[in-house]
Amino acid sequence: MIRLSILSFVFIFAGVCLWADFEDPKMSSYYSREVLPLPEGEVMEPGSIALLPDDRVLVGTRRGELWICEGAYGDDLSKVTWKKYFDGMHEPLGMFWKDGALHYTDREQYGRLIDRNGDDQPDVVETISAPWGINGNYHEYAFGTTPDPQGNVYVTLCLTGSFSAHSNWRGWVLKIAPDGSWSPYASGVRSPGGIGYDSEGNIYYTDNQGVWNGTSCLKHVVEGKFTGCPIGNVFYKNAPNMGPQPKDPVSGSRIVKERELIPELVPPAVQFPHGEIGQSPTAIIPDHTQGKFGPFAGQVLVGEQTHSEVQRVFLETVNGVRQGAVWEFLSGFGAGIVPMRLSDDGTLFIGGTNRGWGSRGKKSFTVERVRWKGKVPFEAKTMEALPDGFRLTFTEPADIETLTNLDSYKVKAWTYIYQHKYGSPEVDHVDANVTSARIAPDGISVDLTVSPLTKGHIHHLSAAGVRSKKGEELWHPDAYYTLNEIPNP
Repeated sequence: MIRLSILSFVFIFAGVCLWADFEDPKMSSYYSREVLPLPEGEVMEPGSIALLPDDRVLVGTRRGELWICEGAYGDDLSKVTWKKYFDGMHEPLGMFWKDGALHYTDREQYGRLIDRNGDDQPDVVETISAPWGINGNYHEYAFGTTPDPQGNVYVTLCLTGSFSAHSNWRGWVLKIAPDGSWSPYASGVRSPGGIGYDSEGNIYYTDNQGVWNGTSCLKHVVEGKFTGCPIGNVFYKNAPNMGPQPKDPVSGSRIVKERELIPELVPPAVQFPHGEIGQSPTAIIPDHTQGKFGPFAGQVLVGEQTHSEVQRVFLETVNGVRQGAVWEFLSGFGAGIVPMRLSDDGTLFIGGTNRGWGSRGKKSFTVERVRWKGKVPFEAKTMEALPDGFRLTFTEPADIETLTNLDSYKVKAWTYIYQHKYGSPEVDHVDANVTSARIAPDGISVDLTVSPLTKGHIHHLSAAGVRSKKGEELWHPDAYYTLNEIPNP
């Protein structure tokens, strides 16, 4: 996410807006998108969302206010009401409800608010842990997770001004235990837009294009490892649990080459080609609903600020390394997405804000919900790496003739310069071809031989010629797979 100077917008919204004109017209066949009416006269710039008991939703704003919403799950959104819960946070970018308390991560601390008498006003404001530094720089954001099964929370800390680490632990992921004790967990962070889990409990954060990031990406957080940006590595001297400081990468190199020289380096699990598949990824949430949000259960949803979209990510482990593919998914939101939460019943809540950052959605702020209508779209559900290509598995049987027609597919591959300069063009282009297509008997999947496969490259596979047995086109024919590792034969 390119950080601009902080601007001030005041936008009054008290009704349901029209859908934005950039929304994919096919989306309404599969998913409903509805805008929640907001309290009149208030500036709501969502930075975090928590799901409370009794079907209530709590929204934390970038201005430090916390609001409880009643009726967010109801059929009639005109009956939605809001009540201010608290005022005085410092830009909260992570919240969850546990054991009768609201836990939050803001710029200064990880803490909790406790409402002892049940009047929807906290009686106790408690700091649990505040190990990191802050100096007032606009870029020093802190994003926090929901708890893992042991109750630990993980906080990822933006660099100072995007290019330096002038406050403690900038450029790091910290682990905070329920008792407030903490430890450095991973290094290499630049400019995160969110942090969260996949359905297996692996931790990821989204990092934005910039120095040492040729393009935006989803980065796998591994304890004791380095995710790529060396600026914050000055704090290794205070992190004995992390071991020796990794060797600095060579600017102008490639990640696949530097992995051979820096054993601590964990490559991005999925890279998002800048401008083609968004350019400012944010929130990370797994689809845990077992089919209540559509046919992509177990996959990861990633928010997108600039394009006002939700992307869909499939992940797998190959040779011990996480990697996978990203597709466009949901679009047309009123502002740039920052927080997201998915409820057990399959309701996706998103918060949008544009202050300081432009987006396709032109509203200054928005709170919206999305639900699956029950109709299955014809999509490539998964894209798995094979020793000689990729396996596509579809949401429903495909037409055999189009599956086996090699003209149905196009493949190209490239990578990015790994450098201290801001971003990178696409480089090292490879013109690949699909040379064979081996289908499963039920027509649900096809194994594509791709020549050549290039380790370390993003492989853009278009399957625009594939049709379902009903004659339908793929809703999103373009997939982008980050091939960190090629499977062994």
